[in-house]
Amino acid sequence: MTSAASSPSPVLRPAPAGRNFGLLTAAAIITSLGTNGALIAAAFAVLESGGDGGDVGLVAAARTAPLVLFLLIGGAVADRLPRHRVMVAANALNCVSQAVFAWLVLAGDAELWHMMLLTALCGTGQAFFGPAAEGMLLSSVSAEQAARAFAFFRMSMHGAAIGGAALGGAMIAAMDPGWVLAVDAAAFAVAGGLRAFLNVSHIPARAPGAGLLSDLREGWQEVAGRPWLWAVVLQFSVVVAVVGAAEAVYGPLVARDELGGARPWGFALAAFGVGTLGGALLMMRWKPRRLLLAGTLCVFPLALPSAALAIPLPVAGLCLVMFVTGVAIEVFGVSWMTALHQEIPEEKLSRVAAYDWFGSVAMVPLATAAAGPVETLVGRSEALWGCAALIVVVTAGVLFVPDVRNLTRRGSVRKISVPERSRESADAEGSLGGLG
Repeated sequence: MTSAASSPSPVLRPAPAGRNFGLLTAAAIITSLGTNGALIAAAFAVLESGGDGGDVGLVAAARTAPLVLFLLIGGAVADRLPRHRVMVAANALNCVSQAVFAWLVLAGDAELWHMMLLTALCGTGQAFFGPAAEGMLLSSVSAEQAARAFAFFRMSMHGAAIGGAALGGAMIAAMDPGWVLAVDAAAFAVAGGLRAFLNVSHIPARAPGAGLLSDLREGWQEVAGRPWLWAVVLQFSVVVAVVGAAEAVYGPLVARDELGGARPWGFALAAFGVGTLGGALLMMRWKPRRLLLAGTLCVFPLALPSAALAIPLPVAGLCLVMFVTGVAIEVFGVSWMTALHQEIPEEKLSRVAAYDWFGSVAMVPLATAAAGPVETLVGRSEALWGCAALIVVVTAGVLFVPDVRNLTRRGSVRKISVPERSRESADAEGSLGGLG
């Protein structure tokens, strides 16, 4: 394993401290509240407009397709430009696209192609936002602070998801899904405004590289040279795809046909949020020495929601399964972020994050678009059991990679080269990442 090289960095401020951290945490919480409700609202907007499971899958695929197309470019851009500016611009695009989506739904004029186009614009914004946000977070803390800081941030964001999913389901049951989409648009506007007030006066401009293709090539070399990294990225290309199909397509259909509608599905997603909150609290105290071994073992429970929907379990049982899954995925998430922070040079974080995201979402459009036809071909229950089996098989396969089993936590402070010192110090003063 390699890490960025030679001189010790200045002592970094603890993650929870600082005005910039507070602004960015508040922005992430606000967008998490809006987005978790909007994802449910989009599915039910399609169904209420007369669409079926295949149409829900097409809209979900339209959101993720731009991630596949633009993520790598977004990562290279975020390592070239000030990351906070990329984040604000992406928030503005998401605000406009969700506002138009809400207006069309409320007016009763939303057609399938409208919904696909607007969700595609939202996905484009996420393609540029995600790598920038993750690079900001990963570069903001020292090794000693990393696990606790990542868990603290994820706990804050997922805490908002608890309320967002439950509120979204309740609002959809009581009123038009368009109002939930309007709330999401307002959330993006507020979050972008908060990020625009960041104090970044001490962050020097990043020196331009040899070109976009050269930047992308350097990012790929970072990934290809680490078996643990590309193995887990390949694993999650399958895991995220089948989980996306189960939760974006089959979940709302099972909720409508078997569980009583949007409200129970909102409760199930809220239970997942509660689980992620519990997992983040656990990871603020627990620091497994073998980071990726602990994290990978906790991917197996991601098969449980698909199995629960296949049966299907009653609402209480489904909520319990979603809670356990939330705890498990947080153990993986914090362990994974800590491994990236420990092993990847700061100036390449956004590009590596982009390749990570690219691998995770590359198969999602195919999986969500195919979910409806697969249901027609083999049946909904059989399709869900297939999702569960794929997760178990690919996760077991990753454990055969020695570096996944053996990568250990180091306690030393992140190392950076001498020219990087001032930039990392400034980034630590005014940066935070995450999704939303």
